[in-house]
Amino acid sequence: MSTLTMDKKLASRRADSQPSIEVRNRSFPIGPAIPRDWHGGRRSVSRFFDNLSVFFPEGERFFMRSLQAFRHVVADDPAMRRAIRDFCAQEGIHGREHERYNASVRDAGYPVEAMEARVTRLLAFVQRVLPKRAQLGATAALEHFTALMGHVILERPEIFADAHPTMRELWLWHAAEENEHKAVAYDVYLAAGGNYPERAVIMALASIIFWAKVIEHQARLMRVDGDLFSPRAHAELLRFLWLEPGGMGKMWRLWLEWFRPSFHPNDIDSGPLLEAWRAAQEVS
Repeated sequence: MSTLTMDKKLASRRADSQPSIEVRNRSFPIGPAIPRDWHGGRRSVSRFFDNLSVFFPEGERFFMRSLQAFRHVVADDPAMRRAIRDFCAQEGIHGREHERYNASVRDAGYPVEAMEARVTRLLAFVQRVLPKRAQLGATAALEHFTALMGHVILERPEIFADAHPTMRELWLWHAAEENEHKAVAYDVYLAAGGNYPERAVIMALASIIFWAKVIEHQARLMRVDGDLFSPRAHAELLRFLWLEPGGMGKMWRLWLEWFRPSFHPNDIDSGPLLEAWRAAQEVS
């Protein structure tokens, strides 16, 4: 089967396991009461999640603009129009909460404003030079990353077992919602004519650029802590990410799924994880 035929079949497919998207207007009490090293006193690990948060406000706005530019291609599909609406609502709330999160990191003495400005300039450059469909493809690719991170977080409660309760709840909420809407950008991209060769190239480039920025951010944050050249701090982070509790290895294995011509985000079943998270929310 040619990749073009496969893309057409995927564009018309809605996986039976499509998660429902619920817009939750959550607000988290992030502020001075949160310890600086909120992840069980692990400084480099706390900085890693602070690092990721820096990307979200401007990144979420980029994602929303990318989808809204292609609402017309699903004009005759009420379910997809509703999915885009709910995607944007969830991402808007994520951006708001991570703005507050980032402000608290900035107030603790980290160069968040300069880091956010670099992300803004990078995404503005992407918007200037890439066609709109390629921007949507980049959104779908980065949504694959955030969904996989969220999948691993939901699958391994030990990742946030020692974290401050507020931060644990924020990251679990974000992880769950990323998995609820993980297929929206991908489905709209296919409906807009996206194809396998294009999405494979976009993922490769997006992955290199994104993780280069993650490494840069981590270095900037650890320099403030005086840990940039600390073997112990780096070993602590690498151990957390790859060994105990780990999860980075599985995330990269799932990342490779993207390069299957027949791939769809809902092939990675997060349904039981979402059900468990929702049940826990009802109990609490």
